[in-house]
Amino acid sequence: MYKRIILKLSGEALSGDKGLGFDDKTAAKTVLQIKKLVDSGIQTALVVGGGNWWRGRSSDSKMDRTKADSIGMLATVMNGIYLADCFRQQGVKARVMTPITVGNMTEPFSKEKAVEAIEAGEIIIFSAGIGHPFFSTDTVTALRAAELDADCILYAKSIDGVYTADPAVDPAAVKLEELPCSEIVEKNLKVIDIAAANLCCEQKIPLVIFAMVEDGAILKAAMGEKIGTTVTV
Repeated sequence: MYKRIILKLSGEALSGDKGLGFDDKTAAKTVLQIKKLVDSGIQTALVVGGGNWWRGRSSDSKMDRTKADSIGMLATVMNGIYLADCFRQQGVKARVMTPITVGNMTEPFSKEKAVEAIEAGEIIIFSAGIGHPFFSTDTVTALRAAELDADCILYAKSIDGVYTADPAVDPAAVKLEELPCSEIVEKNLKVIDIAAANLCCEQKIPLVIFAMVEDGAILKAAMGEKIGTTVTV
């Protein structure tokens, strides 16, 4: 069992089968799993994506990248505020931290305050990326994990691990139980953002990549059970 984790959730994890916006039942199931982590004593912080609202320039390739990324950052803020209230409904205190000022809806990121909060059993939700364009939510996940001295990063994805090829295209693709982080960097594998992979390698932060849809997947990964693919350092 890990003592302190950073959990990366995709925005789609909040939208369920709808694929857009929020699905309250799906979000509630996710929040209940995370509540079990906190109840078991695992210090937990989250990074949430914004894909349930915005997918960068996918709808307009001519759009300025900085503007597209700004919209994406704001999408993650909406998700963070929504998640925080989902936790409130389950009796778990949560706060949203951002590197940019969002009125009084979030609070500025502070390592000291974040550590103090998770040590007290609260949930911290990191939104708005690092506040600048050209950096993915994978990158800010690795950055916050390094800053908070996390034991592991859990990546909840739509696929149940890392494969030797795209399983949707190649029926002979085999799932890997373990993968060295250095291999992701050296071969530029599209497992996570390369900047995030570099940081995880440098800071010796292992990752577990697993499917969100599996029952109890988050709890299993946090407890150190064999699930998905472990990226070793």
